[in-house]
Amino acid sequence: MKDALKATLIGTRIGRYARGIKRARVDKGIIDEYFRQEATRKLHLGCGAHRIGGWLNSDLAPTTDGVVRLDATERFPFDDCTFDYVFSEHMIEHISYTDGQHMLNECFRILKSGGKMRICTPDLSFLVALYGKNKNGGDIETKYLEWATEMFVPYAPYVADTFVINNFVRAWGHTFIYDEKVLRFSLEQAGFSQVDLCRLNESEDRVLQDLENEERMPVGFLRLESLTLEAKKS
Repeated sequence: MKDALKATLIGTRIGRYARGIKRARVDKGIIDEYFRQEATRKLHLGCGAHRIGGWLNSDLAPTTDGVVRLDATERFPFDDCTFDYVFSEHMIEHISYTDGQHMLNECFRILKSGGKMRICTPDLSFLVALYGKNKNGGDIETKYLEWATEMFVPYAPYVADTFVINNFVRAWGHTFIYDEKVLRFSLEQAGFSQVDLCRLNESEDRVLQDLENEERMPVGFLRLESLTLEAKKS
């Protein structure tokens, strides 16, 4: 019995090791091909199913072909000063504040001098306003509450900001919700300068325009939720 269990454990470890080797080879092939094709190098962190053309799309658990496996809480598999741009949308809130700082430090490291980062994440001030605002029944906050309750809080006995907010800070693996001052501080701690607040899908840099995936939510809701900052490596 013990020998059978030992053999099973060994087989499992060997299988994991083999899968890891195979994944590493796949990732290297994707990265090498991307670098051959793209003169301007752009890394998309936490892409999920939202792949962006012309970017090196990455995710912790890739679900589609052509996506590199990348754990943002570990050292990125790239040399210093490799990329011109880094973009991340609604990902950093899924890791701890400490891991988020590590991620931003790594983004700074792999960017070239003059490179830019654009980061979009849920905004804590949106939740505070959602709770404190006097909803009039016809504004976007009221519509958001009705939609969020129906979609994600089926146990709620009625539509109320309290239920939606409690769900928001715990659901989908959310770990830390930023506001502008803390995200700005974290970017500056990583070494970034010229940190600017942006509107969703808008940027003075053409490369950073129209990146956020607004279509995944009803019109206006992602814009309502989100905080978007751009920062430069001087």
